[in-house]
Amino acid sequence: MAGRAVLLIRRRGEAPDETALPGDYRQIVRAADSLVQVRTVGEELGLEVAVRGKLEPLRAKMTKLADRGWLHKRPDGKFTARR
Repeated sequence: MAGRAVLLIRRRGEAPDETALPGDYRQIVRAADSLVQVRTVGEELGLEVAVRGKLEPLRAKMTKLADRGWLHKRPDGKFTARR
């Protein structure tokens, strides 16, 4: 789209459910079905969680999802899905 930014991760109010998200983001939202840490989601997704640097891209994705209303990020760094 010429001259317009396209959001891959739409705001939750613009999309009726998580099927509007790309596949990897959809998996993250489903993995955060309860109060979870980034490490727990990484384990569920099969990521190498022993190395902290491997979790940073996942943390960035989860923060982006929280910024757009799909997840809730608590002050202690844990996430939960908004239903």
